[in-house]
Amino acid sequence: MKVLLDTHAFLWWLAGDPRLSDRAREAIADTENVVFVSAAAAWEICTKFRIGKLPGASEVAADVAGCVASQGFTPLEISMADAQRAGLLPGPHRDPFDRMLVAQAQALDVPLVSNEAVFDEYGVRRLW
Repeated sequence: MKVLLDTHAFLWWLAGDPRLSDRAREAIADTENVVFVSAAAAWEICTKFRIGKLPGASEVAADVAGCVASQGFTPLEISMADAQRAGLLPGPHRDPFDRMLVAQAQALDVPLVSNEAVFDEYGVRRLW
């Protein structure tokens, strides 16, 4: 199976946070699965760290790529097609990071590991 991690799922995995559901934890831990971490997550982590919304993420913000690699996850770049899809998504949800994750999950046809029900409005399969 292939899955795409929402930013909070990635951070909670790294921290061993109990807020990560058992189902999500099992999917991420399964070495047979391909676990994608989007460049959008790196952008969100670094932005929120810089503005003080993620003060505990200094180590991750300093080396997102290293954190992704250390877990054996697969980095997912943002393409022009991803940007176009994200920009054209309908609906009132305005978070650019979430919109990019939806666009990439749609393009790859993979479940998004997230506790955010807003993704359901976009027809994205959500694993939680």
